[in-house]
Amino acid sequence: MTNDKVFTAEEQAKLTPDKVIDFLKQGNKEFTGKSSINKNSKQRLYDAAKGQYPAAVTLSCMDSRVPVVDIFHCSIGDIFVTRIAGNIVNPDIIGSMEFACKVNGAKLIVVMGHENCNAIKAAIDGMEFGHITGLLDRIKPAVIKTKANFKGETTSDNVEFVETVCLANVEWIVNEIREKSPILKEMESKGEIKIVGAMYNMDSGEVDFFENM
Repeated sequence: MTNDKVFTAEEQAKLTPDKVIDFLKQGNKEFTGKSSINKNSKQRLYDAAKGQYPAAVTLSCMDSRVPVVDIFHCSIGDIFVTRIAGNIVNPDIIGSMEFACKVNGAKLIVVMGHENCNAIKAAIDGMEFGHITGLLDRIKPAVIKTKANFKGETTSDNVEFVETVCLANVEWIVNEIREKSPILKEMESKGEIKIVGAMYNMDSGEVDFFENM
């Protein structure tokens, strides 16, 4: 499987969720290997303008240090990218995922968190400020769950606690997608898509996948 060219409808239809996971893992391997290959071109831009058949949809934090397309060494037309602080979901984001998978044929949903996430720290600190308050409320379930089982200091100053909440938040969001979207849950139960978690390491550039959340 290669992304040297824009996916066609026929190529997308032949993809399986597992093949797409392998595709993203290979892309991340190229990224961490400091591959300098630029797969975009004017021809690719032209080809993609005719229609889109992406392999996956990603949900990640808006953090400027988490360049999703680069992390997976992807190009124009390869993946749908959704970014929001704390990689949380709301009805619009879930609707976008349904559009990506049910209408546009994407085979995989990846919820990707990252360590040292400022939105996670703010939720741990109980920040309340404008619309940020409502956004952080969607992270709090992960904070509460982690605090109940964590041995140690449960503050944003504790790196281990923050990272544990980051992972718990990814798992929470994966399950929220299934709970809030009967469409995506049914597609997953039929093997048409997979919904998986992932964590990005900003020091190494590596992505760890959690396929059984």
